[in-house]
Amino acid sequence: MTTGADLLGLSPVMPVVVLDDAADAVPTARALLAGGIGVIELTLRTPAALASIERIAAEVPEIVIGAGTVTAPEHAKQAADAGAKFLVTPGCTDAVLDAAFDTGLAFLPGASTVSEAMRLAERGLTALKFFPAEASGGVAYLKSIGGPLPGLKFCPTGGITVKTAPDYLALSNVGCIGGSWLTPKDALAAKDFGKIEAFAAEASKL
Repeated sequence: MTTGADLLGLSPVMPVVVLDDAADAVPTARALLAGGIGVIELTLRTPAALASIERIAAEVPEIVIGAGTVTAPEHAKQAADAGAKFLVTPGCTDAVLDAAFDTGLAFLPGASTVSEAMRLAERGLTALKFFPAEASGGVAYLKSIGGPLPGLKFCPTGGITVKTAPDYLALSNVGCIGGSWLTPKDALAAKDFGKIEAFAAEASKL
């Protein structure tokens, strides 16, 4: 079974993808895969999200598809039923945590404070999403909590760019980063999947 720790080792950058059209799901996944990225966090921010997850799970099984922006208990089951292999939350409530555990899927629960991280560690979760990364203190913050929380590893997401990514990846408590720059809105609108593949190729070498 895949664990949260396993998720952090799939790729240096986990693409955070927002799709408005489920028809873009498979070509986007194939472009990321062709660029060397084997994982996607597809956010539940649009009406097309669950259908997009279903299509990728069915047609691009080589890529590990997860559901992001899981903010309500019902999202966890909906994502699992759609074929998601993991879940990502921006923050955590007990209800969302319980629902995520109930799916049996690996998940990265969101935390932005030491107390939140400690509460999640008490539930046996040692691989966490740090969100919103830049707004919550970024590299300096993660570096400073590495000492008191040595057993935790993070996937920082939010405001990170291809230029700042190496600073995060250099930290011992960072396993990977989340990045939305791999699938920009303009490239998706133009169906420019070649651009997405190029961004993925660049990110896979970080």
